[in-house]
Amino acid sequence: MALFAIRDYRRLFGAQVIALFGTGLATVALGLLAYDLAGSDAAAVLATALTIKMVLYVVIAPIAAAYVDRLPRRVFLVTLDVIRMAVVVALPFVTQVWQVYVLVALLQAASAAFTPTFQAVIPDVVTDEADFTRALSASQVAYTMESLLSPVLAAVALTFMSFNTLFVGTAVGFGVSALLVRAATVPNARPTASSGALEKIVAGVRTFTRTRELRGVMALNLVVASAGSIVVVNTVNLVRDRLGGDQAGVAWMLAASGLGTLTVALVLPRILDRLDSERPVMMAGAAVLVVATAVAAAAAVTGTASTPLIAILWSAIGAGTAAIVTPTGRVIRRVVDADAIPTGFAAQFSLSHAAWLLAYPIAGWIGVSAGLEIAWPILAAFAAIGAVAAVIVWPTGRPRPVRTKTPVVDAELVGAACACCRAV
Repeated sequence: MALFAIRDYRRLFGAQVIALFGTGLATVALGLLAYDLAGSDAAAVLATALTIKMVLYVVIAPIAAAYVDRLPRRVFLVTLDVIRMAVVVALPFVTQVWQVYVLVALLQAASAAFTPTFQAVIPDVVTDEADFTRALSASQVAYTMESLLSPVLAAVALTFMSFNTLFVGTAVGFGVSALLVRAATVPNARPTASSGALEKIVAGVRTFTRTRELRGVMALNLVVASAGSIVVVNTVNLVRDRLGGDQAGVAWMLAASGLGTLTVALVLPRILDRLDSERPVMMAGAAVLVVATAVAAAAAVTGTASTPLIAILWSAIGAGTAAIVTPTGRVIRRVVDADAIPTGFAAQFSLSHAAWLLAYPIAGWIGVSAGLEIAWPILAAFAAIGAVAAVIVWPTGRPRPVRTKTPVVDAELVGAACACCRAV
């Protein structure tokens, strides 16, 4: 309750929740739109759209972080919300697959700039360490509540309206989000020691590659993306074509994944409070994802996939994802310099989505051309590789204390490459 007593955080959190629920409705609708336009090739269409999203996230997020200290952040965030609202309003009117790609590119370009900027605002609004930990958990709960409840709301709505109507809910969400951000006091970013945009873009990646904890985070990003792409890309065709479900069945299956995520996110804060390191929780999450993807791959190969089994596996994937994603912000805050926080958010944002950029085409394009019995074992193998790499590059040991200022040597090295990002 102390966290939500902070007025500006309360408004920003409300903006996040409302925009997330709108986005959740659009995610369900986009999958059904792809199925409506492409039929059995829907997974390939959806994978292409999501690949466009990932390319833009990887490219635009660090660029936005490099220039955000030169912009009024509140105006910037509100403008991006308005752009997203306008694009979503146009989605119900598309009649060709290429139109989906163009609008998704515009939508995700705005989101790629919005998300890391928004994430970097929270440490400036919530300065207490304990409150910030709970802000991270609250953010994850918001994501998981969206992944759980948005498909449920979509399933209910689809019983009496067209899926195109769901895009209207997304537009309303972005509009309300813009109003709440405008009502909050959003501090502008602190000017960094280095003003070169290229330096800022490169330095975040350098920070990740030089820090053992962040090397582990990069490896775990691959585990999350490998498992998550199965859920995001293949659920529509899996439910509609293999399990004999309807539109509402797609939404309920996605809700199963959200239930697993929500359950873990709600209990993690107390667990993390009792641990000296986030590593055990994150490695446990990786183990769950590796097992779940391996079982899913075996079910695809043997043709034994069933609705109850897939629902259980989707819940496990949601739980494992929460165990990795929720503590990530704590890890980054512990090892990244305070004045590099905005660029730190953007670096993790880009690096994590680079993993999704690898996984989405495998789930979609290979899933359509060669079948799930080929695509899912490949993704299961990548999940296992990521988990093993995380164990190797992030050995057990005493966690580093939170750093509060940039050492002089870092300022000297910033000319070659500079601090770029930090993500929740």
